[in-house]
Amino acid sequence: MTAAKGELYVGLDVGSQSVKLLVFEPQTRRILALHGQPLQMSAGEDGSREQRAEWWIDAIRACFSRLSASVRGRVVAIGVSGQQHGLVALDAAGKVLAPVKLWCDTSTQQECAEIMQAVGGARACVALAGNPILAGYTASKVSWTRKHRPEAYARLHTILLPHDYVNFWLTGERWMEFGDASGTGWLDVRTRTWSEALLQATAPERDLSRCLPPLLPPDAGFPLAPTSAEELGLPRHVRVSVGGGDNMMAAIGTGNVAPGVLSMSLGSSGTLFTCAERPVVDDAAGWAAFCSSTGGWLPLVCTMNCTLATESIARAFGFSSRDGDALLAATRPGANGLTLLPFFNGERTPDLPQARAALFGMDANNLDAANAYRAAMEGATFALRYGFDALHAAGLAFDSIRLTGGGSNSPVWRQMVADVFDLPVDVPEQSEGAAFGAALQALWSQRRAEGDSTTSLVATVQEHVRLDPQRSARPQAEASEAYRSHYRRYLEWLDCMRRMHATTPTSDARP
Repeated sequence: MTAAKGELYVGLDVGSQSVKLLVFEPQTRRILALHGQPLQMSAGEDGSREQRAEWWIDAIRACFSRLSASVRGRVVAIGVSGQQHGLVALDAAGKVLAPVKLWCDTSTQQECAEIMQAVGGARACVALAGNPILAGYTASKVSWTRKHRPEAYARLHTILLPHDYVNFWLTGERWMEFGDASGTGWLDVRTRTWSEALLQATAPERDLSRCLPPLLPPDAGFPLAPTSAEELGLPRHVRVSVGGGDNMMAAIGTGNVAPGVLSMSLGSSGTLFTCAERPVVDDAAGWAAFCSSTGGWLPLVCTMNCTLATESIARAFGFSSRDGDALLAATRPGANGLTLLPFFNGERTPDLPQARAALFGMDANNLDAANAYRAAMEGATFALRYGFDALHAAGLAFDSIRLTGGGSNSPVWRQMVADVFDLPVDVPEQSEGAAFGAALQALWSQRRAEGDSTTSLVATVQEHVRLDPQRSARPQAEASEAYRSHYRRYLEWLDCMRRMHATTPTSDARP
C-alpha cells in the first residue's frame, strides 16, 4: 500500500539542544519543510543538566507555527523521536512535578553505585537486565529525586521519558516502547520485561512498577488529542505513532534496520549502533545492550561529547564552528601534537562521569585555534573509535558506516571518520536521521492502521532511505596510517585520565 497523494508525515526530534520538525511527502520522497527551535539547558557545577518539559512544548509550537496552513492541513501522522534517559515525573493529573534531569546529567553517580550495590554490583546488573546502571540512565534519577526532591517523589505517579511526554501532550495517553525503555536501566533486554530486582533496588519502599506505563509494540499509535490538533492547526484525524529514542529513530532514518550496517551519529553526543536479531550483551558492559524500536535489538555505544567538543573549542577561541572546516585546511592529522580528551560533560564510554575535558601536548608552537579545533574533532572521533573497538572485539563486522547528525555536514569530519575507522562512509540524503526516522515510523504505523498488514518497516525504510553519493568518503591510506599512531596516543592519555577518575568498574574495561 502506498501513501495517498498529498499525504504528509511529520517527524519531531526533541533533543537537548533543539527541537526539529521535518515534513515528509512519501509519494515524491521529498522533505517539504525542516524547522528547528533552540533549547536552553540549566547546568550545575555538580554535573546536573536539566530542562523544563514545557520548553519542549513551546519549541514544538514554534516549529508548527512556521508551517503554512495548507501544509498543516495535509498532515496524516506524526512520529516523535526524543533524547533518551531523561526523567519526566508526573503526578496523577499529568502535571510535571520537577525539572527534567537529562541524559547528560552526571550528578547521580552516587545513586548509580547504590542501586548496583543493592543487587550485587555492576556485573549483577548486567546479568539481571543486560546493562549496568550508568550515570545518565533514568533509574539513578529516580533515586536522586527521592533524596533531593522528596515532595515531587511523594507525588510521583507516572515515569515518562522525554519522547513519551511529548506523546502524552499530543495524545493524552501514557505509554513507553521497548527501545527507549531499555535506556532506563530497568528493562531486561533479553526478555523485554521489567526487572523487579532493579526496580526494588531503586525504590525499596514502594512498587515502582506502578509508575511505569504500558510497553507498546512498534506499530502502535493513538489519535491526536482534539486540544492539541486545534492548538497546532492540524486535522482531527492525525495519528501519533509510538515513536522512540533518538538513537532508535536515527537507526530507522539511516536505513539501519537489518544486520550488517553501522550507523554513527555526530550530534551533541556521539553514538554508534547496529541492528541485531538477538540480544547482544557484553558482560563487561563495553556497550549499551538496548532494544531497537523495530522489534529487534540495537547494541549501542554512546559518548557524551561530540559536536559539544568542537563547539566548545570554537567558542573558547572566538570563532564559529561553521567556519571550522576552513580553519582546518592548514592542519594535518594529529593536530601538531595536541590531544583532546573531550569529556566536557563527563563520559559514559568509558564510564568516567566525573572526568572533565583535558588538552594534552601543548607547547609554544602548536597552541592555536586551528590545531585545538582539529584536536577536538579528532578527540570526539577517537572516543567513538574506542567504542567501535569493543563492538569489533565481540565479533561484529561492518562494511561501511552510515553517518548522520550535525557533524555529518562537515566534509572534513566525514573524511576523518573514513580515515580513523578505515571504512567507507556514506551519508543518507536526509541528514536529520532521527526526525526522518520518526516520520518513516509514522508512515509505516499509519499504513498498518489502514489495514496493510504485509508491508514491513524494513521494506518501508528501504523504499525511502537513499544515500547521497556526493557526500561519501573513502579511506585515504596515508591518513589512515597516521591516525593509527595518533589514536594510540589518545589511548595513552585516556589511561591516565582513567586512573585519575576511576569509579566502580562498569564499562571502562579496555576492548
